[in-house]
Amino acid sequence: MPKFLIERNIPGAGDLTPEQLQGISQKSCSVLRNLGPSIQWVQSYVTGDKVTCVYIAPSAELIYEHAKQGGFPADAVLEVKTIIDPTTSEA
Repeated sequence: MPKFLIERNIPGAGDLTPEQLQGISQKSCSVLRNLGPSIQWVQSYVTGDKVTCVYIAPSAELIYEHAKQGGFPADAVLEVKTIIDPTTSEA
């Protein structure tokens, strides 16, 4: 199943409180339950003005539907083609 990176531009994201992040997470999980088991949230990275998420889903369209139903921005949805890391350099 394809893996996606989702870029969400959210001014002040890095200043969100633990309670606010919990509420966002709860909303996301609620929408995911309604969309069914074919879409999975893996994790998200919160930076100054952006949240970058990793999802597994059959299509970008389903990612956009999650964003629409949750009221989250999905400014870019990028399908991961390959993953490399330091071990990739080893023969």
